[in-house]
Amino acid sequence: MDDYPLLNIFLTMMWFFLWVLWLMLLFQIIIDIFRDDRLSGWGKAGWSIFVIVLPLLGAFVYLIARGKGMGERELAVRAGRESRYYEAVEHRLGRTTGQADELTRLADLKNHGELTAEEYEHAKAKVLAR
Repeated sequence: MDDYPLLNIFLTMMWFFLWVLWLMLLFQIIIDIFRDDRLSGWGKAGWSIFVIVLPLLGAFVYLIARGKGMGERELAVRAGRESRYYEAVEHRLGRTTGQADELTRLADLKNHGELTAEEYEHAKAKVLAR
């Protein structure tokens, strides 16, 4: 191999990236172990010890035994985050629309002479402060 230093660099980079990929897989498995609510505390402890003490065998056994559920749990977490995001956006938009409707109603009351300019400004300040 000394005749091909570029090949040595390539092989070193390949092994380094495979090592990084392996670490990412182990971290993903450990995260999944603790994310699963159906797994008991003893089950989480057992899987964690198995994956940490025998990482190669533990990771492959975990992926074979619980790999399908791993993807489903990840999708459930993402769906939950997405639904919370949309709920927050809808709440925010609903609140803004409520303020706009309130300001329109106050402007109509002022235009019809039911509110003075001072009362209108006071009510408008209260609506915008919410």
